[in-house]
Amino acid sequence: MNKIWLIFNREYITRVRNKTFLLSTFLLPIVMLLFIFGSAYFAISSKDNLKKIAVVNDPGIYKLNLKSDSARILFDFTSNVDSANFESKGYDAVLNLNNDSVTKKFTVHSKKQLGMDGTEIIENRLDQAFEKTQLQKKGIHKETLDSINKESMGAYSIENRLTSEKGKSAQVNAAVNYGVGFGSGILIYITMFIFGAMVMRGVMEEKTNRIAEVMISSVKPFQLMMGKIIGIAAVGLTQLFLWVVLITILFTAAAALLPTEIIQHAGEANTSMPGGMGNNSAAAAGMAGFMKNMSTVNWSMIISCFTFYFLGGYLFYASLFAAIGSVINEDPQEAQSLMLPITMPIIFAFIILSSNLNTPDSKVMVWASIIPFTSPIVMMGRIPSGVPAWQLAVSMILLIAGFICTTWLAGKIYRTGILMYGKKATWKEMFKWAFRKS
Repeated sequence: MNKIWLIFNREYITRVRNKTFLLSTFLLPIVMLLFIFGSAYFAISSKDNLKKIAVVNDPGIYKLNLKSDSARILFDFTSNVDSANFESKGYDAVLNLNNDSVTKKFTVHSKKQLGMDGTEIIENRLDQAFEKTQLQKKGIHKETLDSINKESMGAYSIENRLTSEKGKSAQVNAAVNYGVGFGSGILIYITMFIFGAMVMRGVMEEKTNRIAEVMISSVKPFQLMMGKIIGIAAVGLTQLFLWVVLITILFTAAAALLPTEIIQHAGEANTSMPGGMGNNSAAAAGMAGFMKNMSTVNWSMIISCFTFYFLGGYLFYASLFAAIGSVINEDPQEAQSLMLPITMPIIFAFIILSSNLNTPDSKVMVWASIIPFTSPIVMMGRIPSGVPAWQLAVSMILLIAGFICTTWLAGKIYRTGILMYGKKATWKEMFKWAFRKS
């Protein structure tokens, strides 16, 4: 055990002092911050670019009801502008309202693209103008209709409550559960690939540089493999912990220092019309609702299960990645062909998660959350929606048993493969090494 600790300590210290580790750990939160708030800043800046649009050939129903968007679009009804001279007249585009009554398809001529949101604003304003005109023809006041719509919008709400086997009732939110479950599952999916590949590359480097030969003279191959696997697992957990801390600090500081408009645009759902930012009361209500929904999640359960399945899934697959790394010489194509059978279950688990998350209790999801090859990813997708205790227990027990089994088999492959040079190993040979009697 002492030798495993020495290898673990060497692996951990070497990797956390590596420049790549330091850069990825500290740069990723900063890049995330710049991307989110930078996007919000440029989105707000673009709204100040007012487009002046000439409106021609009005049949007489739009002039009174077609309203400009004060932040993005200014409509000017005129008769002496066309697609050839609109730019010289000081307009950014010309909207031709001359259309047939069947398609109601208008044409906008411009020298530069108005952008997707600019076109959408024009369409929305035309729809509103047409609606108001039709209401006036039928003697209905739009203000009355708007008042009714305002009163009926959100008049009723549904509170979904789940009753447990013990008879306790708790509020749940399907959208939040979906987001937390999918986010947890995809995070494990990504980390299993990243850190599994890191284990494989580390083993390949030591084999290529003949470092493994020197180390095996002092420790057993199994001890070398386990020390490396546990050391890289600790590196991964350290990096995840630092990411959480740094992201929390940076986003808290950004919320305190950046203008309110940027924070609001970055944090709220875009429920307002294009070109409008929504009011502060709506944003506050939306944030309050979001916090209330997030409070319905059993975070202690999520965090504890995530830690277990992160470590369990990593240890389950890392030993297999280490075994593959031990038999590869220097050919990258050899690595790709040998990795495929290991990566396929991980990819398959992600496909199951993404296509069946709306039905977390379906047979496919239940079985995939129990089988060790797919359970780390799929079970994390199910847990926020509630999982029977026996299914969770069986899944955890099988994952632990699977980890012990794969580590034992991978250790036997590693012991032979790490000292084999110049010969391309096949899966058939690796199976023989794994199941032969010691």
